[in-house]
Amino acid sequence: MDDNKPNGISLAAATAIVIASMVGTGVFTSLGFQLDGIPSGFPIIVLWLIGGVVSLCGAFCYAELGAMMPRSGGEYHLLAKAYHPLLGFLAGWVSITAGFAAPIAAAALAFGSYVHGIWPLLHAQHFATGLVLIVMLIQLCHVSFIGRFQLGFTVMKIVLIVVFVVGALKIGHANWALLMPKPGDGALFQTKPYAVSLVYVMYAYAGWNGAAYVVGEMRNARRNLPLALIFGTLGVTVLYVALNAVFLVSAPWPEMKGKLEVALTAARSIFGQSGGDAMGALIALGLVAHVSAMMFSGTRVMRVIGQDALLLSFLDRPNRRDAPWIAVVIMTCTSLGLMLTQTFDQLLIYIQGLLLISSLLCVLAVPWLRWRKPDLARPFRVPLYPLTPLVFALVTLWMLFALVYSRPTETAWGAATLIIGVVLYFLSPKSRKAEEH
Repeated sequence: MDDNKPNGISLAAATAIVIASMVGTGVFTSLGFQLDGIPSGFPIIVLWLIGGVVSLCGAFCYAELGAMMPRSGGEYHLLAKAYHPLLGFLAGWVSITAGFAAPIAAAALAFGSYVHGIWPLLHAQHFATGLVLIVMLIQLCHVSFIGRFQLGFTVMKIVLIVVFVVGALKIGHANWALLMPKPGDGALFQTKPYAVSLVYVMYAYAGWNGAAYVVGEMRNARRNLPLALIFGTLGVTVLYVALNAVFLVSAPWPEMKGKLEVALTAARSIFGQSGGDAMGALIALGLVAHVSAMMFSGTRVMRVIGQDALLLSFLDRPNRRDAPWIAVVIMTCTSLGLMLTQTFDQLLIYIQGLLLISSLLCVLAVPWLRWRKPDLARPFRVPLYPLTPLVFALVTLWMLFALVYSRPTETAWGAATLIIGVVLYFLSPKSRKAEEH
């Protein structure tokens, strides 16, 4: 791979992709679901810290793998090289369906829900559909324009969160005692609702591996990929803990419990009705960056799959601006189909179950390759090895067990998705390019 791409994605833009991939629907929506099973502030804040630590462990592992094998595609490329092409293909298939199309659908639904909450006369579904179609048009432009668009909207999103937190501290009437440990908190850490709530939190952190999907279009990828993954994950962890602390100490819990628009509820509690509506509108606008990052990363995975599988070679077909236009259209249609047929909660659990399996296999590839191929050049090495991949693996297995036990229907959807992927793999002849990589 040519690591020198002067017109490629910069470190700042790659970090923006990581941040925008992470800061989407989860942090603005999942607290309401967590309050259903965890009626205490301290365990919830610990939950968000755990999510940040686990995500950083994963980012370290992806940084080692991506710097060793710098090609776009994320798990599709990494698992194929580390284990077997079938696992890579299944990971790519999962990325297209659960990894990108479903999060785009979930973010669009949240966008429409926030707009509808501010202006009830406007139909949420219409706005959600319109957002996906507008982002589709942007993704048909040149990569340099997409990078600038992504960076601009991501900076705006970060500024929004900082303003929200600072405003809450200065204007709101915070009850910080709600975050203090209290009797009975220890028992909550051992419950299945806590494990399932961690699934919601890890969904909010999903995207910490965002730069790994577009590494083939990055400048100086072997150096910049690890930096983008680590800087993005650390920054988002700080933002998430601060934001959820503000939600918990500033807004009435009964009004947020089980609700999707927790950020809007908190904003109205802090800034009043009109100020809260203005903040809610900005939050909805911030979801644009998330949808754009997901579609950009997802279509690049599809492009790499198209390069490797002759049956799917049309996914690599570019337009005049070198954008994979067929992949963009297919990703758009898939997202719209999921958005119109599933609820937000169902989408979230379906997404996270499959992604947990893919990311777990990738993280385990670090010790696997160190054992099988110890002489491979590693421009970046995982710190605190082997503790780092072990922490990620143990927490992920814990979540998977709780997920299968408590949500069997969504687990069955995930199994069906994998079976379809196996069928497609054996029906699709491989191209020479797949052999080269």
